[in-house]
Order: sequence, then C-alpha cells, then structure tokens
Amino acid sequence: MLLLVRNTVLAAICVLAGAALYGADKPITVGLILDGSTQADREPLQAYLTKAMGRPVNVAAPDLLRETADRLADGSYDFACLGALMYIRSRARYGVIPLVQRTSDLHLHSVFITGTGSSIRSLRDLKGKQFAFGDIDGTSTHLIPYRELKQAGINPETDLQVRYSGSNPATAALVETGVVDAGVLDETIFNSLISDGKLNSQKVRVFYTSRPFVSYVYVAGKDVPAAERERFARALLALKEGKDDRVLKILRAKQFVVANDEEYATIRQIAHQLNMF
Repeated sequence: MLLLVRNTVLAAICVLAGAALYGADKPITVGLILDGSTQADREPLQAYLTKAMGRPVNVAAPDLLRETADRLADGSYDFACLGALMYIRSRARYGVIPLVQRTSDLHLHSVFITGTGSSIRSLRDLKGKQFAFGDIDGTSTHLIPYRELKQAGINPETDLQVRYSGSNPATAALVETGVVDAGVLDETIFNSLISDGKLNSQKVRVFYTSRPFVSYVYVAGKDVPAAERERFARALLALKEGKDDRVLKILRAKQFVVANDEEYATIRQIAHQLNMF
C-alpha cells in the first residue's frame, strides 16, 4: 500500500515537472498558413499571443498543409490551424486536439473563378479546360471542389487538365494571367485578395460557389499540457471586433468559438468516399 502511494506521488511529480519543463524549454510555436503574409504582417498576432501566453510565441508560416501536420506530429509546432481534411487525418494519426475555430469556418465556401471574358458559366462548362486546384491536401481547394465537380458530372481525372498550384494566391494568379481557364479558392481568401488589391476584380469573376462546409480548426499537439491548451484557446476566444481588429484581420476572422470534433463527421464521410482520408 505504501509503495502504491509513493508511486502515485512520484507519477504526479513527474507530470508537474514535465509541464514545467515544457514551458521552460522553448518558446511556443504556432503554425499558420497565412497566404502571402510576411513576418512583419504577422507581428501584431505574435505580440498578442506572446502577451496572452505569458512567454515568447513564434508564428511560423509553413508553405503546405502537410508540412503543418508533420510539424505538429514531431513536436516542432505546439499549435496550428488545419483545414478540415488535414485535421481529420491528423486527429486519426497523431491525436491532435481541436480547440477553437472562426465562426466563418462553420459555413465556409469554395469559389470557382475564371477570367471575366471567359465563356465558362457553370461547372459543366469546365469539361476539357485547364483547371487549377490549390493545395492537394486542402479542403476548400481540393476535397470539396472535387466532390462538387463529380456531382456535376465532371470527372477531374479525365475531363479536366488539372494542376495543383499549392496555394490560393497562386491559383488566383494562374487564372488572372490566363495560364489556366479556371481555378478554385477558399472564399475568405478570395475576398481578402480582392479587398487588399492583390487580385484584380476586373480580370476575374466567380462563376460557381460551393455549398457550405465546416473547415479550419485551431488545434494543439497531443503532448501540449492542458493548461497551455486552455490559455491558447482563451486568447483566441477573447478577440473582439473594434478592439483587436489588427489581429483579427491577420486571421481573417470576426469571432472565435469552441470547436467540436463531431462537426467533422460529414467531412470524414466525404474524404472516405473520395479515397482522400
């Protein structure tokens, strides 16, 4: 009995020591794909999170969604924002923990765009055309558009000349310059590119908008202590329009809410149906 009590106490001490060491070893690193942003652009977000977390925070900007997931898995990232497809994969493989999401992520859309002078008016008009998806692991730039095309009677594998641009801005540029006939983007990023003057609204137009779906979620690596997870989630939940606009603009958000894994059941089903899980 005495041995059991002593072992229990030692285990508790090890857990507490591990949490302390977690905080002392390194700054917190957050992985966010913020298309086209620079380190200077991310500074207000980094400063806000550093203050909220009580220790240094680095905001890293990986190029690909898969890179984000890999760095969560190996502990290089403590927190990250994942699209729905990468989230369900990472949840299954690496045990990442969902924390919060933007209110807009509960009903996101993909937008299909083409040149303003194009004859393309519907998804069926894409047959035989050059088409750009974004990141091959993207929800709004691959999974959902792929399903929408299939449901419209278009097989992307045989009916389109497909390329993967790797990012939303790259897809937009390919369409704007006429390199491809059409492409698909995350609606929030498309709107941001237009409002920031990075995409000419006189040269491109939206010809189809997908049905709404649940997408991005901010997650923690499975080894991040509960106290750190709660502190990070509270920091994002506390952001308010009119007070934290500089930070919210970086995140293309208006408000954050608590995320629930059950919301991703439909995405799991679609991913399995399309063999993308």
